[in-house]
Amino acid sequence: MSIVVRTLSEQVFEIIRERIITGALPRNAPIRQDALANELGVSKIPLREALARLEQEGLLSSQANRGYFVRPMSAEEFDEIFALRLVLEPAAAALAAEHADDGERAAAIAAFEALDSAASNNLAAVAVCNRNFHTALVRPSGRLLTTQLVERLAVLAERYVVAHLAPAGREDRAHLEHRALLDTWLARDGATMQTLLAAHIQATLDDLRAEFGADSPG
Repeated sequence: MSIVVRTLSEQVFEIIRERIITGALPRNAPIRQDALANELGVSKIPLREALARLEQEGLLSSQANRGYFVRPMSAEEFDEIFALRLVLEPAAAALAAEHADDGERAAAIAAFEALDSAASNNLAAVAVCNRNFHTALVRPSGRLLTTQLVERLAVLAERYVVAHLAPAGREDRAHLEHRALLDTWLARDGATMQTLLAAHIQATLDDLRAEFGADSPG
């Protein structure tokens, strides 16, 4: 019975997470648990488990006697997220490129192919594949804490990745940059990898600063 509940909770988590990532759930509005449970055809137990997990991932916040709310997006938050990524991710990916074994290299290729084939009209799926690709480039570094932090930052960055990819042409540019990152990583060129990944993250940050400055979605 508990296995069924966990599986159902996971399904609910993915549905709500996609709605948050794509903006289908309004920011700062309360999550109406009764209505949502009825819509999804589930009980309150898996719904509450999913909401608690979404709060842990930083997508929801909770207030006593008021329930859960979608956390607003802000320039302050993405600035901090991407600043931390710049500190951690390029050096870790460079180290991983030099030490990855055959299985880890195959995993990175598979993550790139999944990202490349993700439907452009489903930006939530693209965001997950983007997270998996970036994490695959870091995991072989052997630095468990760094990898965990990179994964955490990637989750927090997903709404901003979706916002970044929305304008026409951004996805094509991202594809070319990801292809160059993978090729360099597979060539075990750590120094170039560090430079390219830092430039990739910085370019996304610069685009977001321009977008949020013109029209903040917070």
